[in-house]
Amino acid sequence: MAALAPTSYSIPQKALHWLMALLILFNLIFSDAMEEVAEAYERGEVPSADDLTFANIHAYVGIAVLCLGLVRLAIRLKRGAPPAPAEEPPLLQLAAKLAHGTFYALFFLIPLSGIGAYYFGNETAGFVHGGPLKALMWLLIAVHILALLVHQFYWKTPIATRMTRG
Repeated sequence: MAALAPTSYSIPQKALHWLMALLILFNLIFSDAMEEVAEAYERGEVPSADDLTFANIHAYVGIAVLCLGLVRLAIRLKRGAPPAPAEEPPLLQLAAKLAHGTFYALFFLIPLSGIGAYYFGNETAGFVHGGPLKALMWLLIAVHILALLVHQFYWKTPIATRMTRG
């Protein structure tokens, strides 16, 4: 007999969601030191101690996101996710699945490209990391929040409670 889909996310899933959201936002907002360090090396200079410290923090947060993403994916594969509300049109259910799949891909691609750039000096990885992947993450975050607001205020579905309560 097949297991029923959960009606809410588990406490570990909720904790990972919010912890990763904070870490990802931190790294999206505070990435200037990485650029300063890269530019200093390109000029043949030694970066300042402060820039190196903050660049390392950025790298460690990214590595944490990568590790937490692996744990989060394992839990989701084992436990599953609540089904989409009935009010959500099928096309938007598909869009939500694609968006969530893209989030998971970015949980790995962004840190791995950052590792390639910072630790191995791969300029292409650095471009992809700080350009298209970063922009895609910002876009997905905005769409994610917009979708939540549509659910909450247009369809009046309590979808937010699946990640906040219960």
